Amino acid sequence: MNYMTEPITQALKNAREACGLSQRELSVKTGVPQSHISKIENDAVDLRVSSLAALAHALGMQLVLVPRKNVSAVNAIVRGGTTAAVSREARRASRELMRLRNRIARLLQTYPTMPELAQLSRQVHALTHFRIPESGLGGLRSARSALKKFEDPPASMDLLDSALEQMRRLRNELAHGMQGPDEDRTVRPAYGLDEDDHG
Repeated sequence: MNYMTEPITQALKNAREACGLSQRELSVKTGVPQSHISKIENDAVDLRVSSLAALAHALGMQLVLVPRKNVSAVNAIVRGGTTAAVSREARRASRELMRLRNRIARLLQTYPTMPELAQLSRQVHALTHFRIPESGLGGLRSARSALKKFEDPPASMDLLDSALEQMRRLRNELAHGMQGPDEDRTVRPAYGLDEDDHG
């Protein structure tokens, strides 16, 4: 491992994950082979400037040489921008989760004994323990849309099952560490003692 380039390769990996891209998808965007991206991220190969520039550009980053005396100021600015972006993302996810919870609450008033709705409510509650990345917002919106259609007669159980599956998938992805850069994670328990989720 090259300790000189490790911060750069880790920053590239963090940026790729924050963009919700797999190594294969980044390879398609940049023309850099997926196996080479893997070696770069694991700091197992000397990083060429051409590869670095291609990857950085595809990830919305810019290569800049900064005088050493200004590095801490630049780092503070970058951290501030990242924090602001995470805050916006967190607010959007929070609003979307609230809309989804409100829709489930309305449905539970109509169908109080429906086990699928109770399971869905628990799945959505579990999501409040995670920082949901931008890539997860589509799943929340899609689930809310399915529930809206479910409210219109005749209610189709397929729509409810689809929403439940989307929420399970999202929770599992987040629980297994696909949340983005380490410094942006909020460590919170995936489950609470008051939850009993067998579904």
